[in-house]
Amino acid sequence: MDKITKEKLEKYFTITSTALKEVKKNIIKGKENYAKEIIEMAENYLSDAKHFEKKGDFVNAFAALNYAHGWIDSGVRLDIFDVKDNRLFTVK
Repeated sequence: MDKITKEKLEKYFTITSTALKEVKKNIIKGKENYAKEIIEMAENYLSDAKHFEKKGDFVNAFAALNYAHGWIDSGVRLDIFDVKDNRLFTVK
């Protein structure tokens, strides 16, 4: 498929929002400052995605969602968040 549909966008909004909620509950002790920065960036990109979606710009909404999730996954890979769900995260 070469188009970003409303359904596909909603799927990834759900995945990224769920992942963000999970990491907020699972910050590794001593890494709160790193977690705060990653969470803030993910939230900003998620907000951007919602903005683009409202404008009907699904391509940039999808791109922003990918950036948001990329920030979350970077925190997981750097052992800032203690999560295990391989459906939501790139876990070892």
